[in-house]
Amino acid sequence: MIIRKFYLLLLFIAVFYQSVFAQEALVISQFKVREAKQAVAVDKDNFYVINNSTIHKYEKKEGKLISSWDGEKEGIKHLNSGVVINGKMYCANSNYPEIPMASAIEIFDTKTMQHIDSRSFGISSHGSLTWLDQKDGFWYVGFAHYAGKEASEGRDVRWTTLVKYNLGWQEVEAWVFPKNMVEVFTPKSNSGGALATDGRLYLTGHDKPELYIMSLPESGYTLKHIKTIQSSIHGQGVAIDHSIKGKLVIYGLNRETNTIIVEEIK
Repeated sequence: MIIRKFYLLLLFIAVFYQSVFAQEALVISQFKVREAKQAVAVDKDNFYVINNSTIHKYEKKEGKLISSWDGEKEGIKHLNSGVVINGKMYCANSNYPEIPMASAIEIFDTKTMQHIDSRSFGISSHGSLTWLDQKDGFWYVGFAHYAGKEASEGRDVRWTTLVKYNLGWQEVEAWVFPKNMVEVFTPKSNSGGALATDGRLYLTGHDKPELYIMSLPESGYTLKHIKTIQSSIHGQGVAIDHSIKGKLVIYGLNRETNTIIVEEIK
């Protein structure tokens, strides 16, 4: 009886370890790109390097530059991230570090790399738009708050929020981050994120070499932190390559080395 209980305990520990800890990010490709500072988006054939007011389109296999877009003349100052959906790239645009915080979504045709539309949030009560993704007919949008001199209206990182909208941009739900994640993000915030096919969130902070795997809660208003995995991606905007089936491949960057990092999460 004692041996059986001991065996069951070991089995439980093994299963628990496998589900919580046994996951890693393996680098499968890297590209040196001078503009790799803010974020990267990806589709079947290309990746898109996003840097404040510019976007550079690269061929995915060889890393060859195809075309560029410069929005400085249009007043674009701080693109934070991007996601490609059905031939359109949606980029998070904010006035960071200005206060009050204002944000918009800039939309591009990925074939022509022309700016084709915009959706403004104006001064949003949720904070500064940092990332967005779409799943099952809904938008999931990350809004950041910061600490110290970058705090707005007396709010700090605790006010950082994930908001769910329908496709007509009507707010449906919203969640806050658990205390341990607020501590990890401080004094910056949640900089990037993407939704996997299983609904899990793969999030980043500002510059730490970590990916934070989270999920929506079954009840309540606080996101669930599942695990943290070490990564060669150092924060900022990330994107999941959904053109690759049966694998979880994520694109990100290391701004200190100007490198685009491609990792497989196993």
